[in-house]
Amino acid sequence: MSSIFYDTSKKILFRLDPERAHDVALWSLKHLNACGFSFNKNTIVNNPSNVMGLSFRNKVGLAAGLDKNGDFINSLQSLGFGFIELGTVTPKPQVGNPKPRLFRIPEAEALVNRLGFNNKGVDYLIDRVKSSNRNAVIGINIGKNKTTPIEDAHHDYEHCLRKVYTLADYITINISSPNTENLRSLQESANLHMLLKHISAVREILRNTHGVMTPIAIKIAPDLDDFELENIVDAVRTYGFNGIVSTNTTIQRPNKNLKNLSETGGLSGGLLTQKSTKIIQKISNLTQGSIPIIGVGGILTSQDALDKINAGASLIQLYSGLIYKGPKLVKDCAQAISQAEVPGK
Repeated sequence: MSSIFYDTSKKILFRLDPERAHDVALWSLKHLNACGFSFNKNTIVNNPSNVMGLSFRNKVGLAAGLDKNGDFINSLQSLGFGFIELGTVTPKPQVGNPKPRLFRIPEAEALVNRLGFNNKGVDYLIDRVKSSNRNAVIGINIGKNKTTPIEDAHHDYEHCLRKVYTLADYITINISSPNTENLRSLQESANLHMLLKHISAVREILRNTHGVMTPIAIKIAPDLDDFELENIVDAVRTYGFNGIVSTNTTIQRPNKNLKNLSETGGLSGGLLTQKSTKIIQKISNLTQGSIPIIGVGGILTSQDALDKINAGASLIQLYSGLIYKGPKLVKDCAQAISQAEVPGK
């Protein structure tokens, strides 16, 4: 029944502006959940996994960007995710880039977005997380405000880190969105080492203060060359960070004649699938499994999820696939991964 319900809803939602459809879908899900309806009721896949020192009920998570402010934690958990990554959140609220800023490419099951870290600020998110009935691992993805000069970016990350440190199960440092000017320059070696050095120092203070070491991952772009990847892996090792989220959206475009493909912003979905998987494989080869990888980017089928796992990901995340395929994709991916791990299969 849930698949039929979603297929019908999708036809209606896809007649709306993409960002409006996003909001309508999430608020509808929230109200349905409050009324006791769940798309994946009694079908949460139990496939426990320990990654970054955390226990996940299964390996399928929600990528950052769908629930930026923590307004939908309870309803999204009901879809069967093993973990949910909230954000990206910034120190101060910001409206993001001018609309329209989200575009569908249905023929390729892809999206282009240039949202620009639109969010209600870290304090709002904290209140929402505290008031939720969390039963899955919660990650919080943090970034910098648009008005903060890139040379002062570490102040924004430090501010958010202090705010969410004891609340998040893990924290992701987003330095790879293409929609905040110069943000990706933080992936460059000198900038990255400076940023991670600052964050590492603050984390040590927080660890001593609170007696807990909250895992921190770095979210990277899919458009990095081999030298840049080596530098990132080296920096993650040097400063003792706990994981790499691979990958964010791409600014590169395939040679295809598709409506909205030329829109400025980050490309996700089906046109990112292979590119992100290749980056995961490269990171896995560089680290030999010593640094956990959260694989994200163009997972539209359970086979896509398995490809990410086989390339070296410890966990995977969904975003565009959830929009195009619906909640059933969560269960399909979690089951496929679980069954693939059964000895003899």
